[in-house]
Amino acid sequence: MPITTKTTRRTFAAIAMATTALLGTTAAPVNAAESINMIAIDGYPDRSMWVKEFSAMFIPRVNELLAEKGEYEINWQESYGGSIVKPRGVLEGIKLGLGDIGIVTTIFHNSALPTQGISAVTPFIAADARAVAKAVDEVAKEFPSINAEFDAENQVYLATGVVLDSYQVFCTEPVTGVADLEGKKVAGAGYNLRYLEGIPGAAGVRGGLPNFYNMVQTGVVDCAMLWPEAAKTFKIAEVAPHMLKADLGAVNSKTVTVNKDVWAKLPDGVKEVLQQVAVEYRDHVAGVAMDRAGESLDAYKSGGGTVVEMSAEARKAWADSMPNIAADWAEGLNKKGAKGSEMLAAYIGKLKAAGFEPVRDWSADSM
Repeated sequence: MPITTKTTRRTFAAIAMATTALLGTTAAPVNAAESINMIAIDGYPDRSMWVKEFSAMFIPRVNELLAEKGEYEINWQESYGGSIVKPRGVLEGIKLGLGDIGIVTTIFHNSALPTQGISAVTPFIAADARAVAKAVDEVAKEFPSINAEFDAENQVYLATGVVLDSYQVFCTEPVTGVADLEGKKVAGAGYNLRYLEGIPGAAGVRGGLPNFYNMVQTGVVDCAMLWPEAAKTFKIAEVAPHMLKADLGAVNSKTVTVNKDVWAKLPDGVKEVLQQVAVEYRDHVAGVAMDRAGESLDAYKSGGGTVVEMSAEARKAWADSMPNIAADWAEGLNKKGAKGSEMLAAYIGKLKAAGFEPVRDWSADSM
């Protein structure tokens, strides 16, 4: 067909209309997700298992669920290893708003968070992180005083964290039983220092996990209470090559919390996601702890460590030698109106229902 001025004009007009329509389509407003900034903190280094999993599992999972809804997204700033707070400073840091969300190491705060000692004051029951984590969170739902403690610290409790399969004892010299701990200085944190009170001459020395290696190496202590995965991570076999496998039990030592002022401003949809993922993170970390327990014990041995397993009779003798720290703990809460005895009985009942039989009935003297 011959090209005429009329044809050309029609063609240009058609192109112009198509271009306008295309531009109109691409220029149409798109409902972008609203962005929320959040600072995640922990004083421990990112090589610590629970910090590594917070970064690798918690944050991506939150992002995934928020993306599915398409309404909100979070811009994360991750600050670990002392960049904002030290290990003992997370509770205060979140309280003051230095961080929006974080992992509080509760064993450092027995005065402010006494209810969080529930598993630490009941040793020799369950060397299973999953069972302990679930039981603690169930108790937290049943007893408002647990959440009230965090509320007083200007934060919201999301879920507990159990990052160890069981406390064991690591020493510089061979140890085959409790008698070998007599007269020894033993590093620990929080309530587990009281496990030593029935052992003649044994003295507990308060410390933090990142410091245990140096404490043992420099002779400040003879032994340290920690767990195989941490022993592997912090190369404890180099300075304490003798482990007493006492299976003192798993302990809830971490809690994921959010600053209360930040929480109040979050949309309900974001709150729901954080609450859901906190429980998923709880179960994930507990599973990782259990999965790595055997592997970490093998790594400890490969690194030069030796392991002696306590007999059931020896474990019972150690438990019976202790003061009833659980009853003391419960009575302290009772005096504050926090129903400590009921809380203790509920917790032990949940572990029994899960198939764990206490070596000692810690609730016997607390009712």
